Amino acid sequence: MKLSRYGDRTSSKIPCIIDADGVARDASSIVEDFGPRTLSPELLDRLAAVDPKSLPVADIEGKRLAPPVAQPFNIWCVGLNYSDHAAEAGLPVPEEPILFNKSTVTYCGPNDDLLKSPQMTKLDWEVELGIIIGKPALNISKDEAMDHVAGFVLVNDVSERAWQMERSGQWVKGKSFPNFCPTGPFMATKDEVADVQSLGMWLDVNGKRMQTGNTDTMIFDVKTIVSYMSEFTRLEPGDLICTGTPPGVGAGMKPPVWLNEGDEVRLGIDGLGEQKQTVVALGGTK
Repeated sequence: MKLSRYGDRTSSKIPCIIDADGVARDASSIVEDFGPRTLSPELLDRLAAVDPKSLPVADIEGKRLAPPVAQPFNIWCVGLNYSDHAAEAGLPVPEEPILFNKSTVTYCGPNDDLLKSPQMTKLDWEVELGIIIGKPALNISKDEAMDHVAGFVLVNDVSERAWQMERSGQWVKGKSFPNFCPTGPFMATKDEVADVQSLGMWLDVNGKRMQTGNTDTMIFDVKTIVSYMSEFTRLEPGDLICTGTPPGVGAGMKPPVWLNEGDEVRLGIDGLGEQKQTVVALGGTK
């Protein structure tokens, strides 16, 4: 099952189930919205039991594609989680997952503009697999982990490297600007993804391929990440976990390549769709 949402940032959203023909069907008769306060295994079972074609075609003409789940309470990230990306960065393979946060103000639709402020000098990209939590998880085992996962999404973990690496403190500083977390176009529930540890992923900047990777090179897999994080915190329904990126980020280029106003970023993951963003000056967002 694939779930999507449509609507402007300030308006109510239309929750949709995407049918077998790729048509968005209005699911608002079943649930007001997909989000932290509604997402649960019971809701997903209820949605799965419905024939999407029995639902009305969603009125999405001219409407913004929103993130597939309403803004989460938490956005968690795993750093240096691809062996080939760690090598690119010249850093040792972590012995345990490196965890950090992105502010929830970063959360935006898959095709929303990327904002560049005048203070930014090293704006970068990262195609990532995102995990969406479906029920609370605290101190769970790896064998239990997938029971707590609602589904998977495509994420661009946008970063300002100068703020992240050169301004002291933690990585969160370079990860938390508005629109630094485009998410979607849809959430694929677990049954839609045959093998989450074997998904091809890519990212282009202005039509040039920058990143090519596969989730099979993740150092810590989905089950390990969810279980490990639950040792330190309680994961909540709707929480987004960004699981790391393969090589090909701008900071790893020789010389480095940074995003500038007018640049177009396109990215995708097998089975999770594609995104497209344009870099705009702060104040030009849609």
